[in-house]
Amino acid sequence: MSSFHGPSNYTMVENWLSGPQETQFYTRTYRPSSSPVRALIVFVHGFQEHIGRYAHIHPLIAERGIAVFTFDQRGFGRTALDKDKRSKKSSWGKTGWSDQMQDIDWAIRTAQKEFSGVPVFLTGHSMGGGEVLSFVVQQSYPSAQHAETVASLTGVIVTSPLIRQTTPASKILRWLGGKVATISPYTLIPAAIDVDDLSHSPELNEAYAQDPLIKTTGSLRGIGDMLTEGEKLLSDGCHHWPKKLPILFVHGDADKVTSIKATQEFHEKIVAEDKKILVYPNGYHELQNELPPVRRKLVADIATFIEARTPTPTPAEKPIQLTQSASAMEPSSSDDINGNTSTVPSLTSASSAPSDPSTSLEIPTSDAQGEGGDKKAQSRL
Repeated sequence: MSSFHGPSNYTMVENWLSGPQETQFYTRTYRPSSSPVRALIVFVHGFQEHIGRYAHIHPLIAERGIAVFTFDQRGFGRTALDKDKRSKKSSWGKTGWSDQMQDIDWAIRTAQKEFSGVPVFLTGHSMGGGEVLSFVVQQSYPSAQHAETVASLTGVIVTSPLIRQTTPASKILRWLGGKVATISPYTLIPAAIDVDDLSHSPELNEAYAQDPLIKTTGSLRGIGDMLTEGEKLLSDGCHHWPKKLPILFVHGDADKVTSIKATQEFHEKIVAEDKKILVYPNGYHELQNELPPVRRKLVADIATFIEARTPTPTPAEKPIQLTQSASAMEPSSSDDINGNTSTVPSLTSASSAPSDPSTSLEIPTSDAQGEGGDKKAQSRL
């Protein structure tokens, strides 16, 4: 275990933890310095990426009194590529939906042990967003434990979730891929995207292209499961959303990777007493990597949604740190988000719950480093 004390009001701890199938997972926990913790986010990253790409976002959430537990998913990031710490059976792209559902259940329960009694919000981006939605509706891999974990959640937040691709893959190619996957499920195939479709930040798009923990391939099983299970969300999963479980959808209307129309359709179909969708005008796929005002807006929207659905905490003893740690690693420091004073672009929102005050938030900042600081934070891993 290794730890890093942020420049302001949070601490980041790195751990290697043993999960399902004896898989070693690289994890990070961002803890607010103030006590007690108001809420806990369990975060699931997207396809081909890793949690180091959120080192400029998660600290800002922690500074709002909200802890974040996150992990490099099986088949990705350090969990797949770290030669010294990864499991012997782990490798790039070696993953599938049933494994991922078990991993999410493990992640939630692991985080809950550290933050006992703290309200939990399951959160995911892109593929991770699709996984989160599938986990909640339990559409393919239900179990008694799974149902108990879902019932323990206070809310769900998904950003740019992969329900359908903006430009769907050929059905013929997917059919052929499925046939081959039954014989050789972890065969890797090209799966590159245009980095300029990720965000309006050329520097952060280039950081993605140069990231040594990102490969532009995926396994037949991993990609096939991801696309098939996403489609099931609209055909069946949307009818099984827990009525009492709040959910926030956030999506850019210029997303060229995942379909905002599919997100809007899922939002409309689910029968939830508390559901909200925020549409960011001209937002690309990675809203967390858009220009600084948009990034800060995203943090504010997430924090406001959580704050509106959790009580103000009363002083209590600080939860015990995780003891399930493995060998220490050198921590990567986290840089703050920087930019000039700006008013956030207007949002289009639809909700069956009262609107959040953050929808008209003006975002001031006095940071001086500018965008380069964000690139530095993301390219260190």
